Amino acid sequence: MRYCSLGSGSKGNGTLIEQGNTRLLVDCGFSLRSTEQRLRQAGIGGDQLTAILVTHEHSDHIQGVAKLARRFDLPVYLTPGTGYALRQEGLDLRWIDLHSPLLIGDLEVSPVAVPHDAREPCQFVFDNGRERLGVLTDTGSITPWIVEQYARLDALFLEANYDPHMLAYGPYPGFLKARVGGELGHLSNQQAASLLGMIDLEQLQHIAVAHISEKNNRPELARDALTDALAGWSGELLLAEQNQGLPWQTISGLSHHHCAQSGSR
Repeated sequence: MRYCSLGSGSKGNGTLIEQGNTRLLVDCGFSLRSTEQRLRQAGIGGDQLTAILVTHEHSDHIQGVAKLARRFDLPVYLTPGTGYALRQEGLDLRWIDLHSPLLIGDLEVSPVAVPHDAREPCQFVFDNGRERLGVLTDTGSITPWIVEQYARLDALFLEANYDPHMLAYGPYPGFLKARVGGELGHLSNQQAASLLGMIDLEQLQHIAVAHISEKNNRPELARDALTDALAGWSGELLLAEQNQGLPWQTISGLSHHHCAQSGSR
């Protein structure tokens, strides 16, 4: 299994997950032109996509979904709550039940309910039978359910959206500061780090730090906060950026089998 980011942040999000001939695009918050350009940079044509999955209806995640889906005749998987924003004619909408995993091509996709100020938001864990990739952004707080669902992963695409000090003294108006920093907003660097303290890191090969705010955070602050929580961890800490995204990262099955052999699972 491999994954890459087409871009991550408040100006647009899109994450590609590939297993065999199955290629899933999680969210599409860019114009159609920009999306096609970003897909090309990743070496993928829109006609090679299997489906689009949508986490929630905010424009930085959904702006390009309908146009891309229409253009390449793609099914769109989303919760009924999120579907309110995409009730346009001619789309093949497939409802996600937050309590049931989906099988899409070669991947089992488990939707995970998260606290965020949207109608029925979710994030996803992808499983190919050997490796598990977790995608977790746009989450206001870490719940016990999140800890349970993301406990044993081989790779994690994780939001570290803001630094509390920068948010408090930054340019956002009060209501927006309260929204971002609230229980239904985004994860701070420290909240992201706290999740890492609650899950098993042993087979985790990469952590990609995502959805870093351009106004209320700096990549080095996010990296430093997470590094403190990763003492003794031997994996790779990566950055998914707004403009460059993140190039393809391959998850190898080695760590999983190694852990199984050493009896630690």
